[in-house]
Amino acid sequence: QVQLVESGGGLVQAGGSLRLSCAASGRTFSSYGMGWFRQAPGKEREFVASISGSGGHTYYPDSVKGRFTISRDNAKNTVYLQMNSLKPEDTAVYYCAARFGPYSALDALYDYWGQGTQVTVSS
Repeated sequence: QVQLVESGGGLVQAGGSLRLSCAASGRTFSSYGMGWFRQAPGKEREFVASISGSGGHTYYPDSVKGRFTISRDNAKNTVYLQMNSLKPEDTAVYYCAARFGPYSALDALYDYWGQGTQVTVSS
């Protein structure tokens, strides 16, 4: 069982930056592929970023590539999402997710989810 707790959301102006954190419980954190997803009101959940257990491999959709960076510190059981050049369309609840094994862009493959943190970008 893995428990995930996100933090770092908030209100920011367009062009600004935020860093989200996701703290995970458990002793085998490096065995889990991690992902960030987001969901805006009235929209489906969207893939944002994923990272391998070692942190050596990452993957992003075109919508955030070059603006967002996912990273992890396995010694601290924490994964991060650095978000730069934020746009109003980035406004959503952001969720951290974990799956035992390879990272993925598919939310259906993730076993554990955090409660989410709100990110609001004003124009």
